[in-house]
Amino acid sequence: MRASRLVTLLLLLQNRGRMTARQLAEELEVSVRTVYRDVEALGAAGIPLYGDAGHAGGYQLVDGYRTRLTGLTADEAQAAFLAALPGAAAELGLGEALATAQLKLRAALPAELREHAERIQERFLLDAPGWYGDADCTPHLTAAAAAVWARRAVVLRYRRWRAPEEIERRVEPYGLVLKAGRWYLVADGPSGIRTYRVDQILELRPLEDEFAIPDGFDLIRHWNSYLADFRARLHTGEALVRLTPEGARRLGVTSTGDGWTEARVPIESIDHAHGEFLRLGTDVEVMAPAELRDRIAETVRTLATRYEGWPWAEASPGRGTDHPLPPPCTRTCV
Repeated sequence: MRASRLVTLLLLLQNRGRMTARQLAEELEVSVRTVYRDVEALGAAGIPLYGDAGHAGGYQLVDGYRTRLTGLTADEAQAAFLAALPGAAAELGLGEALATAQLKLRAALPAELREHAERIQERFLLDAPGWYGDADCTPHLTAAAAAVWARRAVVLRYRRWRAPEEIERRVEPYGLVLKAGRWYLVADGPSGIRTYRVDQILELRPLEDEFAIPDGFDLIRHWNSYLADFRARLHTGEALVRLTPEGARRLGVTSTGDGWTEARVPIESIDHAHGEFLRLGTDVEVMAPAELRDRIAETVRTLATRYEGWPWAEASPGRGTDHPLPPPCTRTCV
């Protein structure tokens, strides 16, 4: 346990530079006293690090010192290859760099661990985008990523859902997030930190203005907070419904038996709930709110009228004749 912590401490200093004992303690989830002991142990082992006292002090490695990538376990080697997202890396313009890094890592591994890593790539694949939707067109992703790396402001021309539908604003890009196959840019602008869908960026103009990310900003923590707030705003209403056992199963509601189950379910809006409940067909009956029930009833009446006049409607099952096939398609059918 301690050996692993010492390696982690060493890698933290190598990757981040100067760090205080308190910062190291927070990263390692140990006490400051433990950090002092670990630093002493590393020094005794011949690791060239030193510490400076004072407000701006901290520990750091002697310039130029680099530890080698050794001692990887089978699980660590597998995780390194499983965590790699080649599609995302390619979209960010890092595909070649990722391939080179994997080659270097593979070359550094012993034969047995190299076999484990290659087996992971052969047997596991992450395909992030959902089934029902094409991949986003993100022509400005590479430029956005470059601005994130360089910490340079950009001017966005952006399309949004509310009026005015097109806006232009100067923003400072803090980071990029890939969520379910869709890229989002987290950036600070005139209205504070906002999240922009990269596929809705119509134009991106890089500026020479450099910026610094405020102390205390953490991309992961910010994104988690954004998701929590989004979910809280997503389902602000409620509907009273009756469900068949199949409807209850599809909605994730606990069924009370073989008959109908009455339940209250959260809804995002009348429009959204209208479409979602229609998907359940005869397995749901909406009781309230009245506006939603009336909307669904009107849709059902419209559909019944529309389909009632089809040529084979009178010869459908239950009307005393066999159910014929629909008339042949007279145009190219796909």
